[in-house]
Amino acid sequence: MPQLFTNKRLIILLGSIIVLVALIGFSLRDREHLSWPEQFINDVIGLGQAVVSKPAQGVAGFFDDIENLRHTYEENKKLKERIQQTAQLESEVERLKRDNEELRTVLGKRESLADYEPIQATVIARNPDRWYDVITIDQGEASGVQPNMAVITAEGLVGKVKTASKFTSTVQLLSAHDSRSRVSAVIQGDENIFGLIEGYDKQKKALSMTKIPYDAKVKEGMLVTTSGMGGVFPEGLVIGKVKEMTPDEFGLTQTALIEPAASFDGFEHVMVTKRGMTTVLPEEEEQGQVLVEGGDL
Repeated sequence: MPQLFTNKRLIILLGSIIVLVALIGFSLRDREHLSWPEQFINDVIGLGQAVVSKPAQGVAGFFDDIENLRHTYEENKKLKERIQQTAQLESEVERLKRDNEELRTVLGKRESLADYEPIQATVIARNPDRWYDVITIDQGEASGVQPNMAVITAEGLVGKVKTASKFTSTVQLLSAHDSRSRVSAVIQGDENIFGLIEGYDKQKKALSMTKIPYDAKVKEGMLVTTSGMGGVFPEGLVIGKVKEMTPDEFGLTQTALIEPAASFDGFEHVMVTKRGMTTVLPEEEEQGQVLVEGGDL
């Protein structure tokens, strides 16, 4: 009995193998139509693959999107840095072009200063308090700069050296509020008319030229330059043009409003005019006196 049962299991196993081989052979042959069990199995497997693949693809796509966003952020950051560098380079190019043009124009002034030694300087600081209008330049006593020397830009006179140290100097602009600051000037015409530049009207943006004789025939637009008679400033430095004439309260002299030839802000390069000899005495400078027809104080 046990032997029969054992033989029976062996027969079943062999029969199962034969059926399996037959089914494999049946499934491997070329056919145009699948049997319904094959169709059922394929449909179930396909459905399972679809159920699994959709979320898997979604998760994979989500992480791919995150990775792409990270790369986009890095690329955007690099592009912004390049754009900033480009803007900086453009700004640097514009500054260098402006400096080059300004320096070329300033160097062109050497011919009109043939009798004087020009000292080229760069503005390195500006007093934020516009009441005093003081700038600092990068040349000092080591370069021959001394107090009271005239300071010009390509357009004309802007001020004078106030104090000088070894390697830097402070320059007081003509627009400064300083009643002691005077420049001996001349209105050029058929006959030269002398006077003093004293003060600056900030509202009208004009210099005041005083001590003009009451009978002097002055017209609007006449050129005003330094007279050179103060003994410090060279002769012929352009100051500006006559804008308006007003008589003083006693009618003895006239005052001219002078439109400055040079701007008092926005420049970066100046030239200090070193004159060979000065004639202003210390005691006269302290007392605010002038020499011939006024002085450069």
